[in-house]
Amino acid sequence: MEEEPVLWKDRKRFLGLPISFTRYEVSPTRFIIRTGLFSTDTEEVLLYRVLDLKLKRTFWQKLFGVGTITIHTMDQTARLAEFKNIKGSEKVRQFLGKIVEAERDRKRITAREIYGSGFGQIDYELDANGDGIPDYLQ
Repeated sequence: MEEEPVLWKDRKRFLGLPISFTRYEVSPTRFIIRTGLFSTDTEEVLLYRVLDLKLKRTFWQKLFGVGTITIHTMDQTARLAEFKNIKGSEKVRQFLGKIVEAERDRKRITAREIYGSGFGQIDYELDANGDGIPDYLQ
């Protein structure tokens, strides 16, 4: 499998300094969170599965020029992911929003498909109005 180019990367920061063992990466199709030094944990989420982005900056985060981006997804294993204490958080949030939309456009994913499948399975046999056509086709 070919390695994807990294569009953005950073580390979780402490007092504004990148001295933690949590690393964040964004490629054209996914974002990756790696934690740990000797024992590592890697979490990957496909960009088209992102539902919402939220930026939070506390008083202390503003002082040190960092912020936390919370990412709500429809991924079964990572419904909520966070890029904690990252530098330039407002620009990163805007960048993530743009590449998420670009990936949805590339995959031809519509809002109906995203929100319809994000919180449970779609009943493909459901015909609520009784016209003989399953509702998901209308």
